[in-house]
Amino acid sequence: MFDSFLIREDSLQNVVTDGKITGFKFGVRIADYRGAILSLHNGYYVSVDGVEYPREQQKFEINGKPPRSFEELKHCVWEHWDFDDEGMLYIEKEGGLSPGIHKIGLQQSILAAYGYMPTDEEWIKNPPVPGSGAGAGKTDVICYYKIPLSGEVK
Repeated sequence: MFDSFLIREDSLQNVVTDGKITGFKFGVRIADYRGAILSLHNGYYVSVDGVEYPREQQKFEINGKPPRSFEELKHCVWEHWDFDDEGMLYIEKEGGLSPGIHKIGLQQSILAAYGYMPTDEEWIKNPPVPGSGAGAGKTDVICYYKIPLSGEVK
């Protein structure tokens, strides 16, 4: 629904921890006009320049709290991600990204927030792999963006 607005174009930057580049991050929005309870947010399919970064390498920052893994977010049953609130998606990657424009593939996996779906009980025990199409909600395709590393001319 809001596929062309999922990533803020000027937000891609490397993450520095203790003077060392440990990954990269970028600003993301939810593809659902109602927002979602965080426990339903199952991670992302992320590829950058053809390299995929699984959910285990991802952390998510929202609501003024530090970045958390998606395993941690499973327990955030009272915390909401409101529509148009920007979250930050962190990807662990030693050395981060090189300068230049990067092609990012992105698909959110946010499980159904209403009604009963036949997959609900199974997905609580075994969430679908982001990018498989299962649990993709309002973003049923992988969206692609060309974004420069922050501070560079587009």
